[in-house]
Amino acid sequence: MTDKVTIHRLATGVPGLDDILGGGLPEFSFNLIAGPPGCGKTTLAHQMMFALATPQRPALYFTVLGEPPLKMLRYQQQFEFFDSEAVNRSVRFVNLSDDALAGNLDKVLDRIVAEVQEHSPGLVFVDSFRSVVLASETETGSNSKLQHFVQQLGVLMTSWQATTFLLGEYFSENDANPVFTVADGLFWLRQSVQGNSMVRKMEIMKMRGQATLPGLHTFRIGPAGLMVFAPARVTAATHDNESPASPGVRLLLGVPHLDQMLGGGLPRGHSLLVAGPSGSGKSTLATAFLAEGARCGETGVIAFFEQRPHRTRDGVIRDLIASGRVAEVDTQAADLSIDEIVFKLVSQIRQLKATRVVIDSLSGFELVLAPTFREDFKESLLRMVAALERTGVTVLMTSELEDRYTDLRFSPYGTAFLTDAIIVQRYIEIGSRLRRVMAVVKVRGSSHSNELREYTIDDAGLRIGEMLEDQEGLLGGRPTRKLQAPPKGGRPA
Repeated sequence: MTDKVTIHRLATGVPGLDDILGGGLPEFSFNLIAGPPGCGKTTLAHQMMFALATPQRPALYFTVLGEPPLKMLRYQQQFEFFDSEAVNRSVRFVNLSDDALAGNLDKVLDRIVAEVQEHSPGLVFVDSFRSVVLASETETGSNSKLQHFVQQLGVLMTSWQATTFLLGEYFSENDANPVFTVADGLFWLRQSVQGNSMVRKMEIMKMRGQATLPGLHTFRIGPAGLMVFAPARVTAATHDNESPASPGVRLLLGVPHLDQMLGGGLPRGHSLLVAGPSGSGKSTLATAFLAEGARCGETGVIAFFEQRPHRTRDGVIRDLIASGRVAEVDTQAADLSIDEIVFKLVSQIRQLKATRVVIDSLSGFELVLAPTFREDFKESLLRMVAALERTGVTVLMTSELEDRYTDLRFSPYGTAFLTDAIIVQRYIEIGSRLRRVMAVVKVRGSSHSNELREYTIDDAGLRIGEMLEDQEGLLGGRPTRKLQAPPKGGRPA
């Protein structure tokens, strides 16, 4: 029995792409990059080419366009991956537009063969292959000729041990085309528009010899080129914290008496939901949580989905960020996906070796998501919480609640079950004054106080007071003489 053939995998140079490919790009594979105009096919090809091309493994880039390669390069060189010194040294561009416009596939193939024989490339790109297809359709029997052309090209590139990419403008994977059958790998790029939002996604529809991650994966084109965001579960598993949390260890929140109410602090690795109406002090508690971690020598990460740190009056959080003890996750990009948000969070956690994470708030988190992800917000939130828990960090999330006084809710999304602990903040009216009260609703796997305590907020932060006596039914959310629920169609009594 012969040994199995080992296929070498190439690192594509595109962040996140190797993860969804299952470890990298198979060497000597014959691939198709397909999708509608403007989805990023050429940028993806150039990014991989400049990452992989070396003098020992040079690249040939055939352009089958009605414009010279110099015009294309004028725009591609704006990306950070572009290396002008590699051009004509390890990267060579060849213009096939005249041969393709003649509609003679044999002539196009002869030109490709001649260039490959002369330069012996390890990487070959044909952009756009769709131009060759359209030119061949002017001849009778073009389908059979095209199939013969593709098969010959595939066999030749494999025999020359070249990793090959054909780029084509295709709008549906259901198009009957021999390229789909011959190709070893099929990258399908998509973009969807809803209102003013656009999200780009990539699907690896085919990759012979290895298991790829199924489904649609969001990606973004920025100054550095493409960045692909692998599913949240993969991102967290790849970047797990090197120091997993010790069981039984509790973290202090930095608010006197609140740690006692939690039963000695928040168990490390737990997720805590702080729910309350506007102005109740949720962000103040989150700041205390990070500040206490910094005092104990820990680092943290905060994602602002509402108020930015330069706009907040809280100088503590600004100082923590400026000193490098807390990292801020950028949430200003338009149309974020859940995988992109988790990628940003986990990257900062790993870079700073953070142990505490704050999400402020879930209401803002829902708003920054692209419309396609808002529809499945509960699922998105579940994926984010699960991914963060796998890193071993302790998470504090805030949630805006409308205080209706007559009912008790923990989250407008019905997602309180996702968290290990819940703190609820509320308003009550006593003596014609609004007063704040707080309670620990749950701490999973631990005993905790069931007291409802009044608290105040001043320049020093939150101060927990004594337990209030419910003398007139003020604390249970029931109508009272001093705070009554308004009758239908009328004013409060």
